[in-house]
Amino acid sequence: MPDNGKTNLFDLDRTQLEDFFEHSLGEKRYRAHQVMKWIHHRYVTDFDGMTDLGKALRAKLEAHAQVRAPMVVFDKPSTDGTHKWLLGMDPKNAIETVYIPDKGRGTLCVSSQVGCALNCQFCSTATQGFNRNLSTAEIIGQVWVAARHLGNVPHQQRRLTNVVMMGMGEPLANFDNVVRAMSIMRDDLGYGLANKRVTLSTAGMVPMIDKLGEVSDVSLAVSLHAPNDELRSELVPLNKKYPIAELMESCVRYALRKRGTSVTFEYTLMKGVNDQPTHARQLVRLLRQFDNAVQMKDAAKVNLIPFNPFPGTRFERPDDAAIRAFQKLLNEAGMIAPVRRTRGDDIDAACGQLKGQVMDRTRRQAEFRKRLQAQGLDQGPGRGGEIGDAA
Repeated sequence: MPDNGKTNLFDLDRTQLEDFFEHSLGEKRYRAHQVMKWIHHRYVTDFDGMTDLGKALRAKLEAHAQVRAPMVVFDKPSTDGTHKWLLGMDPKNAIETVYIPDKGRGTLCVSSQVGCALNCQFCSTATQGFNRNLSTAEIIGQVWVAARHLGNVPHQQRRLTNVVMMGMGEPLANFDNVVRAMSIMRDDLGYGLANKRVTLSTAGMVPMIDKLGEVSDVSLAVSLHAPNDELRSELVPLNKKYPIAELMESCVRYALRKRGTSVTFEYTLMKGVNDQPTHARQLVRLLRQFDNAVQMKDAAKVNLIPFNPFPGTRFERPDDAAIRAFQKLLNEAGMIAPVRRTRGDDIDAACGQLKGQVMDRTRRQAEFRKRLQAQGLDQGPGRGGEIGDAA
């Protein structure tokens, strides 16, 4: 997928696109606004189809720019309405994007990296290893592909109401590209989403949480998954660098930057690992401390996520009684703690199940395949090959 030396306009937010028109093309800045609407509202990628632009400008754009979306390798609907796309990022790598419809809302789960370097023990994406960060164009291109498929019309026929940066990868490890893409998501000339309807989920990169608070105003979700350092360091290795106390302090700073801001803490329930009453009580204490520091009731919200199994994992999903018992302890303590309904598990699109095609640079994929072979579960090279093999 060569770039032909042309600027991919998916890479540019409004200010950058205005600069491109003024300094690279010698055109008025408002022309950028027209082109943004053509791209993100009408899903037109051919400059000849942008009919309110003069022929001379269209010729300039053809010579110096392109609008190149990710290649759809395949897309797959679920029986519950969830939809998953495998999108080719280059000849060797692909990522997954998932759309989840619900009553009155439609949420798109977007990836930020090819694979993930963090190696959280209960996540299927982690077994694929890591290759590289996605560009802004590759991130916003996922939104474009889904919105076009859905017939989404910003400000009119809104099928896409929320975006969560919860797909493959750690968003804060790809900070600049993710922030720029989220700017386009929230721009009225882009997808017109309210700040609170764009959520960034992080495993806890403390310095980058602080940096995010300086430049953006999106909702923050933190992958907590354990209420104490010993257990969290086992499940989320990043905790060894940024332990819970430091993480919670950064979340307090994020919440305090704007009155009324809450933070969502994601907690994947795993049978016999982190789902016991003692864990629930520790979690209550931790989140009460957070509420007190922010000086706001319900500053901390919890998303309880029943573990979604994948081949080769050592973790299991708790039974429904254990999940409800854990939730009850939190609710009785006054915590908002909904249980996230599993969606798209028949197409491996549920939380923690996303696996694209990753030419792994970390050797983690090979190590995981050895474990599968030892268990008699290996499915062959499969997704490690060329994009063309994916269908």
